[in-house]
Amino acid sequence: MPPDLHGKVVLVTGVGRVGQIGHAVARGIGRAGGKLLLADVNAVGLADRVKEFGAEGIAAKASAGDLTQPEAARAATAMAQAQFGGLDVVVNVAGGFFSYGPFTEVKPEILDRELSVNFKTAFYMCQAAVPLLLTRGGGAIVNFASIAVVRSLMYMSAYSAAKSAVAGLTRELAREYRDANIRVNAVAPATVRTADNVAQMGDTQPLVELEEVVNTVLFLASDEASAITGQIVPITGKAY
Repeated sequence: MPPDLHGKVVLVTGVGRVGQIGHAVARGIGRAGGKLLLADVNAVGLADRVKEFGAEGIAAKASAGDLTQPEAARAATAMAQAQFGGLDVVVNVAGGFFSYGPFTEVKPEILDRELSVNFKTAFYMCQAAVPLLLTRGGGAIVNFASIAVVRSLMYMSAYSAAKSAVAGLTRELAREYRDANIRVNAVAPATVRTADNVAQMGDTQPLVELEEVVNTVLFLASDEASAITGQIVPITGKAY
C-alpha cells in the first residue's frame, strides 16, 4: 500500500508534460489521496493535467506562471490557500538539463538557465510556501536534486552546480525549520526512464523507473517519514 496522503494539500511543480517526472509524481500523489495544486509555465499542459486527474476523481487545480520568478511562486501558494484552505506539502520537481560539455565552454546564458530552472524555482517556491506550512503547524518539502550531487559526472558542471545548490538549500531549510515541524528533504535520482530520456538515449541502458521515484517522493511527503529531514536520498535502481 502506498503512503496515505488523504487530507493533504500538495503543491507539485513541473507537471506540464505527459510522461515526465512531474506528471508521474502528481498522479501518484493524487492516487494516494492528496489534493493537488499544480504549477508550471505550460498553461495548456496544466489544463490537460487538471482534466486528466479530474477524470480519475482526483481534486486538482492549476496555477500557470514562470516559476523562476517569485511572483509566480506566490501566486501558486495563494491559489492553494484560496482553493483548498492551506498547504501541507510542496514537491519541487521543476528543472531541466541544458548543457553537456567541457567546463571552459559553459556560456553565461547556459549557467543562468541551469541556475534559474533548477535552483531558483525551488528557492522561490519554498520561500512562498513556508508561511502557509507554518500556519498548518508544519508540513513537508521534497526537492529534486540529482545523482550529480552525490557522485561526480563528466561535462555537467553547470547542472551539477545548480542541483548542488538545491541540496544545500534543502539542508539549510531542514535545520532552520526543524522546530517548526517542517521537514525538508531532497531526492537525487540517476537518469530516469521518461519519455524524453528514452527518445534521446534509447531504451537499452539501465534507467531509474518512474515508479521508483514516485514511491520515494510519496514516502518523504507522508507522515511515515516523520523522523526524516535534511536528507538527500539517492534513487539509482540499476542505473548506479
